[in-house]
Amino acid sequence: MTKSGAWPRPSLRMPRMRAVPSGTATALRPGDTLVVWKLDRLGRDLRHLINTVHDLTGRGIGLKVLTGHGAAIDTTTAAGKLVFGIFAALAEFERELIAERTVAGLASARARGRKGGRPFKMTAAKLRLAMAAMGQSETKVGDLCQELGITRQTLYRHISPKGELRPDGEKLLSRI
Repeated sequence: MTKSGAWPRPSLRMPRMRAVPSGTATALRPGDTLVVWKLDRLGRDLRHLINTVHDLTGRGIGLKVLTGHGAAIDTTTAAGKLVFGIFAALAEFERELIAERTVAGLASARARGRKGGRPFKMTAAKLRLAMAAMGQSETKVGDLCQELGITRQTLYRHISPKGELRPDGEKLLSRI
């Protein structure tokens, strides 16, 4: 709270308690009730809201919402706990649906031959150039890596200092 008795304007950049200042959250003791104007002032989304209320109730602190959607929530009463329990069940259902969709989407992409992740820096063409260059004694490894757009670690993972293929290099060439 500010000196005028009003809550400070919430910041979207605050990682945890969006509208409840950190000093307020720690000042609450078991048996206290946190009163919020609207439910959306307490959390960024349903998951964050449920985690916040779970933390508060775990510490023996109640929650009362004065207006808006969720005005029936008063976790100090049985009916309020029921309403919040329904919200929690819906949030868990939503999380499981998202997880199922993600797994199905990844499986579908794999079935179409798509693979996740960023493309490899080392390509077969770059590997062949590096092998030829590393076979020459005047080759400077730093210049070669800069020209190919790779790191020394990537270069040496695929070929030896003599220009011979290593297991990762063989694997790369066998993908073609």
